[in-house]
Amino acid sequence: MKKLVSLALACALCLGLTACGGKDPGNIGDVSSAAPSAAPSVEATGAQELTFVLSNEPDGIDPTVTNNSFAQCILANCFEGLVTYDATGSIVGGAAETWDISDDGLVYTFHLRDGLKWSDGSDLTAEDFVYSLQRVLTPATTAQYVSMVTGYVKNAQEFYDGTATADELGVKAVDAQTLEITLIQPTSFFIDLVSMWCYDPVQKATIEANGDRWTAAADTYICNGPFKMTQLKMGEGYVLEKNENYWDAANVSLEKLTFRFILDSATALTAYESGEVDGIRSIPTADYARLKAAGAGIQTVPNYGTVYYNINCAKAPYDNVLVRKALNLAIDRQALIDNVVQLNATPAYSFLAPGYSVGGMDITKGRETFDLSATANVEAAQKALADAGYPGGEGFPTLRLSYYSDDTVKKVVEAMAEMLKNNLGIDVEISSNDWAIYYESVQSGNYEVGAMGWSADYLNPMSFLPLFKTGDSTNTAFYSNPDYDKLVDKVMTTTDPDAAAELTLQADALASKEYCCLPLYYKTNDFLMKDYVSGYYMTASGNLYFKDAKVSK
Repeated sequence: MKKLVSLALACALCLGLTACGGKDPGNIGDVSSAAPSAAPSVEATGAQELTFVLSNEPDGIDPTVTNNSFAQCILANCFEGLVTYDATGSIVGGAAETWDISDDGLVYTFHLRDGLKWSDGSDLTAEDFVYSLQRVLTPATTAQYVSMVTGYVKNAQEFYDGTATADELGVKAVDAQTLEITLIQPTSFFIDLVSMWCYDPVQKATIEANGDRWTAAADTYICNGPFKMTQLKMGEGYVLEKNENYWDAANVSLEKLTFRFILDSATALTAYESGEVDGIRSIPTADYARLKAAGAGIQTVPNYGTVYYNINCAKAPYDNVLVRKALNLAIDRQALIDNVVQLNATPAYSFLAPGYSVGGMDITKGRETFDLSATANVEAAQKALADAGYPGGEGFPTLRLSYYSDDTVKKVVEAMAEMLKNNLGIDVEISSNDWAIYYESVQSGNYEVGAMGWSADYLNPMSFLPLFKTGDSTNTAFYSNPDYDKLVDKVMTTTDPDAAAELTLQADALASKEYCCLPLYYKTNDFLMKDYVSGYYMTASGNLYFKDAKVSK
């Protein structure tokens, strides 16, 4: 989201990138769409309390561990990193008021705000950021975004491997208010990486006292964002209240923010329409047109992400590129969009979403379709399967099509199963599980074809490219191609916008021609919010921020 995203919940906006507070070595490009969806702020009246429904429970709420997009609403409102995004989509200071970048682009110096506090009132200093990044780089932590640090920070990989000391790691507290991060090589999008929650601070004292259980109770869930945890009920939801120790608490209007888990979207909609809740994250597809016509509070935002299915490229017979091609050709993407999800979406032929521009032009404009089309190409699909050694599906093992519990995903899976059976003549077995159990199976490679997707962690194609890089922790498709890996490495170190765009397209074409996954569509993102709520906004990372929200009833 991932940050991993569901077929129903691919959640990110397209926004422009603006560094502030120091010299910017240059972002590689910008996104062609506008800033995030920000509800205009009005005067707050009445009780400043808001209840928002989330459609999936996260697998964890430790920012140094999880990469699960289902956690992002909680993390974005409980924690604040060195930098963050504002309602215009610009990167602004978070815990850091300003920052400087050395002339060679290798050293980032962050100057923390005066008087920063944890939610328990204790001081928050630069040493807390050092501890937090060292924790990400400790194997026992099992940080799922560890590559977002090891791939960029000097000696981070060596520290993780146990061959470098803390003194050699490129993360230093110069003093209580100054943090210095040294990179392996100049990285034009590093300031965007710093906005990711794996760079958020976590409190050493509560972790040492409670171990991994520090996230299991409200009183030990110490954070530094605009809200603090006051109730934590597994399976039900979380209650957050205004954090009086937040540096900008004077401008936070909400006194209480409740996140409820209602996994059934129809039940969530009933709660919304009855006035029981103020917003819901997932809209039942069958009700979309009615709600839109009624002006019921649908919020529609652009998306910089892709809905796709993982194909386990390391497991036979899916290690055969012709088998993967056959699966891709057999899917009628337009039928899924029009008849199943019923969204304003565009068929996808690659994992790399459109929306990122260089020189005012989307880099994917005019990109080839890799022999795919909006509708199924049954003849070509059958030929590819026959060329793979399974004419008419003969001898092909039963395909295990798996997904996590979600109403919309279930409908998509059922439709895809019928397409694969009818168009390829193969047997398909469907299975599902709760997200945490499902994703554990995906990570361990215990699946064949499974529901997945990606929403940009930061606004740059490099948020997508590692998904299929050999050995990367986000590569749960287990695709491997040395030539692709080399191209991704070049993109990481290239600061020229045009050159980076060309290398990105080469990498995209290479992996897409080998059908590294099964892309379905690029879509807008929709959720519901009552019109008496204002000031909230969502960013390209899929984070929904409530720190500026107000209720006016």
